Amino acid sequence: MIKKTNTLKLTVTALLTAIAIAIPLVMPVRVVLPPASFTLASHVPIFFALFLSPKIAVLVSLGSATGFLLAGLPIVITLRALSHVVFALLGGVYLRNRRQDVLESPVKSQFFSFWIGLVHALAEVGIVSLFFFGLLKGADYDETFFYSVFMLVGVGTLIHSMVDFLLAQIIWKSLGKRMKTLVKKMAL
Repeated sequence: MIKKTNTLKLTVTALLTAIAIAIPLVMPVRVVLPPASFTLASHVPIFFALFLSPKIAVLVSLGSATGFLLAGLPIVITLRALSHVVFALLGGVYLRNRRQDVLESPVKSQFFSFWIGLVHALAEVGIVSLFFFGLLKGADYDETFFYSVFMLVGVGTLIHSMVDFLLAQIIWKSLGKRMKTLVKKMAL
């Protein structure tokens, strides 16, 4: 039984990671306003993994960052993608024993979406700030900190995160009993 559980976890992790890598490579809906970039649904596999377990969420986040690197996007955008490990780990740990309660309550899920989106945005603002203030090389900014970092990256990421969370939640709910069965089989 343990072997089947591990195989299932590995398979699910690999599938979500493959999707996370593919999205930045092939998604036609992308807005790039350096240092910000908004690729529709780029966080959906991470959120889906986050609904399953912290470990899977971290691994899928690493895969997503790999996808942004392979897509040839600027280093600041790739490092922003790498910062997703932070919200994936924290969100996965929080949801571990609250998954059903949070995901089935519209109020709790929106509160969680905002909270995790804020963590997500703060991690990305931290990365971009290192470039903005010249601590890391590879990006130049003509705009002010408020516009480039706070508005584009901070507020933009919060909104993008909440939209992708909603998409992931809709997919999760549409799969209904299948997801509950998968979670039980994975013994999460």
